[in-house]
Amino acid sequence: MIIAPSILSGDFARLGEEALRCQRAGADWLHLDVMDGRFVPNITFGAQAVAALRSCTKLLFDVHLMVEQPQRHIEAFLRAGADSVTLHPEAMPLLQVRQAIWEIHAAGKLAALCLKPSIPAEEVYPYLERLDMVLAMTVEPGFGGQAFMAGMLPKIKALRNEITRRGLSTIIQVDGGINESTIAEAAKAGADCFVAGSAVFGAQDMKQAIAGLRRAASNV
Repeated sequence: MIIAPSILSGDFARLGEEALRCQRAGADWLHLDVMDGRFVPNITFGAQAVAALRSCTKLLFDVHLMVEQPQRHIEAFLRAGADSVTLHPEAMPLLQVRQAIWEIHAAGKLAALCLKPSIPAEEVYPYLERLDMVLAMTVEPGFGGQAFMAGMLPKIKALRNEITRRGLSTIIQVDGGINESTIAEAAKAGADCFVAGSAVFGAQDMKQAIAGLRRAASNV
């Protein structure tokens, strides 16, 4: 079970310290939400900030590009230190999705596609053999602190069934409203990687919070 704290919920005045704190608290990955104010209403940070954070921690950098035409930005984020890049297929020309996945793999990094709540699981089926991960959003993309949408659990189950049917090892990541209660539901549905924001950064003891999430996800 992979626990990936979302730096979006961290203190933006001390992001480097927050990243290192996640590492010391036992996180597996660090999730970095990149928003452009166009594909989603919010704006966060770009490749330069990711590059600055790269020197602060050895955690795997899980970069989620919530931007228009994400294929234009892949190279910049790979250079900045991204280890995994997640794209929204609906944000780019359909013919460029496979090319974008190839570009990420050519750099030796993990490639993922994201399913926001309105996009059915079947949209990523044509790419599953080429993907390292599928991100199933359990909130609408663009803002932290939203409540978990339990209606997305059947989508996670459908993804896990299809991945199993094909004999693949594709990771299913879940992002949105993850806490000790909802992480158990998502894990039972078939997810094995969990992005957590408020549940980690809002806890008094981050190490204890991450351990609690991992325990809840494993005991299903």
